Formats: sequence, structure tokens, C-alpha cells
Amino acid sequence: MERNLKNVLVISFGFLLLFTAYSGLQSLQSSLNAEEGLGVASLSVLYAALTLSSMFLPPIIIKKLGCKWTIAVSMCCYIAYSLGNFYASWYTLIPTSMILGLGGAPLWSAKCTYLTIAGTLYAEKAGKSAKDIINQYFGIFFLVFQTSGVWGNLISSLILSQSSNQGEISGEDLECCGAYDCLTDTSNSTGSERPSDSLIYTLLGVYTASGVLAVLLVIIFLDQIKSDQAETKKEKTSFWSTFLATLRHLKDKRQCLLIPLTMYSGFEQAFLSGDFSKSFVTCALGIQYVGYMMICFAGINSLCSLLFGKISQFTGRKLLFALAAVLNTSCIITVLLWKPDPKQLAVFFVIPGLWGVSDAVWQTQTNALYGILFEKNKEAAFANYRLWESVGFVIAFAYSTKLQVYIKACIVLSVLVLSMVTYGAVEYLEAKSSPGTPAATEKENGGPHLQETHM
Repeated sequence: MERNLKNVLVISFGFLLLFTAYSGLQSLQSSLNAEEGLGVASLSVLYAALTLSSMFLPPIIIKKLGCKWTIAVSMCCYIAYSLGNFYASWYTLIPTSMILGLGGAPLWSAKCTYLTIAGTLYAEKAGKSAKDIINQYFGIFFLVFQTSGVWGNLISSLILSQSSNQGEISGEDLECCGAYDCLTDTSNSTGSERPSDSLIYTLLGVYTASGVLAVLLVIIFLDQIKSDQAETKKEKTSFWSTFLATLRHLKDKRQCLLIPLTMYSGFEQAFLSGDFSKSFVTCALGIQYVGYMMICFAGINSLCSLLFGKISQFTGRKLLFALAAVLNTSCIITVLLWKPDPKQLAVFFVIPGLWGVSDAVWQTQTNALYGILFEKNKEAAFANYRLWESVGFVIAFAYSTKLQVYIKACIVLSVLVLSMVTYGAVEYLEAKSSPGTPAATEKENGGPHLQETHM
């Protein structure tokens, strides 16, 4: 057990170091690389590449390299993105975004495969339930990994708060902040002024070093795992058949009805990290506050993910989905009506805090819902989940620089309303097909799938 636990901890802390850098960089893209919408364009390209790689690459790469070296090589793709930010331009950031996107899916698949095989092998030796050991390993992983958003954003805020560009923001400049932002003037306020190059290079240096440490940790300390059984299964199932199974799964009416809800997860995360962070926080307070805002979101999100996973067996998923819809709707309406004012500092944190509560529901309960509804076709179902959430990200980031914030907020709200209607239809179909099913079935664990969609 000690050796297996060591490997689980190596993967967990490797991902923590890697995503400390990535989460911080993702939160800052819309503010740090605002010129011509380069930052959000890079994120759109990134998620488009991730969508493609999810469909084709993981089985091939894992079969060729094995889990350990797939994880190490994929982590290098994330480092490339950090390096691309040192001299951010269309010629550096877009290609490195594609590299990261292509490496993202093999990284997560290799991690899942490694922990699953490790748990299964240990369970066979110890005579224990494989499901229990695997869930225990994933629990350890997410306990460590989910703090990466806090550390990554804390680093960015502490470094960028040293900026000498900070100053009092005039009322005239504040007029261009908020839902009715001035699209034609992306850097008119003191708050959105770019920090000095030396500070940016310091930040990127810390992030790059964090990524390099993650790779070294995996290469030096992670054991290569014997996966003969898993490889035999994969040889029988080519990536083409997996791809076709994903498409065939769309014949299921319930899967089609869940597409808006799944895409909404991408829309709402993109809005908070891309639009709220830039047009509200950076514009009215300064870029150094973005990290603190995202810490509030990530911290509450993690706590509520744990809480909702425990209480869903008592409340049922419908109540949690209703809670998330009400909270998200309230936040979007607030964003539309509220004019950001530095004197109302608490509001800048209350909105992402409540958004974190609702996002915890979207992540945990949607994943669990997929696991329960499509128990016999989980691979194809979760491939669809990754596909449609990524499509939501791509669309949201693609139109980000073309529309004013109030239009984007209305789009997010519209998708939310549509999601709730189609989700209600899914629940109706389920109740109709199995009216005697007790609410206790919702207890089924979303285990390995929770929060995995945060890249």
C-alpha cells in the first residue's frame, strides 16, 4: 500500500504544481493579453484542440508511451504554453495553445488509467473491493489537486500587486467598466493598465518553474505501471470505434437533451474567467485583484463540491440543480444591473463566491447524472460530456471580444434557461420510464469524474 500511495501522491502533487501555473495563467488571459482579444482567442483555440484530442489521441499515446511517460510528455505541453506567454503574440500564443490542448486529453486519460490500474492491482493483492480503492485514490487526488486554483491565483495576485501602475481610477474611466463596457477602448483605465514587463516575467518564471518541477517529480518518482490487462482491452477497441461510439451515443434522446446543460458548464466558466475578471475586476480594481477573486471562486467551489457530493443522497439532484440555477440567475442579473465601484469591494467577491457554489453543482451533479443515466455506456457518455463542455468553452471564448458584456450575460442566461428546460425533460423521461426508482439511486458516486473538466 505504501508504494501505491506514494505513486498516488506523486501524481497528485505533480498535477498540483502543473495546474497551479495553468489556473493562474487562464484567469489572467483576458486581462494580461487583452490587445486584439489575443488572450481569449488563445483559450478558444486551446479548448478546440482539447476537443479534437479527446476524440483521437489518448488511446494511441497511452498505448505507445505507457501512463507514466504520457503524463510526463503531456505536462511538457503545459510548460510550452507558459513559455508562449513570455512573448505573447499571435505567432507564439496560438501555437502553444494548440500544443496544450492536444496534450490535455492524454494527460487526464493517462492519470485516470494509472489510478484505476493501481487501485485494481492493489485491490487484487489485498483482497479488497477495487471500486472502493479506486474511489479512495481519486479522493486523495482531488483533495490535493483542487487547491491548485487557490495557489495559482494567490501567486499572481501577490506578484502583480507590486505593480507601480496602480492608482486612483477616475469616474470617467469607470464608465467603461461593467456590463456596458467600451469595446473600442480596451486599456483606457488605470485599473486595466498592463503591469511592467519585469513583473510579468517574474510571474511567468514562477509558473514555468512550477511546471518543470511537476515533470521532474513524475519522471524521477513515479513508477511505470504494468497495464497488460488494460492494453489488451484497448487493442480490441480502436480509437475509431471509440469515436463512432461517441457519435452513436447521440441517438439516445436523453444525451441530446443534456447537451445544453453540458455546454452551459463551458459558457458559465468562460464568462466568469474571461468577462467578469476583465470588465469588472481588472477594469475597476486592477489586474492584481483577479487572483484574489478567483481564489474566492475556487475555494468555495472546492468546499461545495465536497459538500454536495455528501448531501445529494439526502436532497436529491433536482433540488441542487434548482439551487444552482437560482444562484446563477441572480448573479447574472446582478452583473447586468450593477455598475462596478471600487468602494463596493465586497460585491466583487460575493458574485464569484456564489458563482462557485453554483459551479460546484454543475460539475458534481452533471458528472454524477451522466454516470447514473448511462451506466452501461459510461465511456461514450463521458466522451460526449468532454466534447460538449469544450464546445461551450470554444463558442464563449470565440465571441468574447466581439460583443459587449451585457449581450454575453444575456446569452449565458438564455443557455441556462434552455438547460433547465431540457434537464427537466430528462427527469420527466426518467420518471416516466421508471416511476418506482427511489431517490437513493442518486447516491451513486461520480467518483473519478468529479471536477475533471477544469482542464
